[in-house]
Amino acid sequence: MRHMKGSDLLKQAVMVLALALLTLGVIAVQDVPAAQGPCADDIAKYCKDVKPGDGRLARCLKENEKQLSPACSSSIDESKKRVKEAHQACESDARKFCKDVKPGQGRIVKCLREHEKDLSLECRDKMAQPNKKR
Repeated sequence: MRHMKGSDLLKQAVMVLALALLTLGVIAVQDVPAAQGPCADDIAKYCKDVKPGDGRLARCLKENEKQLSPACSSSIDESKKRVKEAHQACESDARKFCKDVKPGQGRIVKCLREHEKDLSLECRDKMAQPNKKR
């Protein structure tokens, strides 16, 4: 196993944050049935045997991205844009508050949420966006 430098770990942590936010943005939260949202039909068609959680639905959609409906693809593209913005907004906060947190399973997002009152306004706003209804 390769030993990772602190900057590599931070990059990995931010990518995990991005994936978590993407998953929240496209599929909403695990508690919300997959039968809702712009990717509902695609999930039913391509991911019907995939158990929701831990990014499995997002991975399934990624694996089938060439077959996805225009509405689902558009939703994913919009989520990717929000993820990029969140990454830019929260990178320094993740470095400051979560540098010792092991990436994966939503730990970075949880850490940022635990420090919500201390986060930059820009990061707080971006973290709240995926959960907002349009």
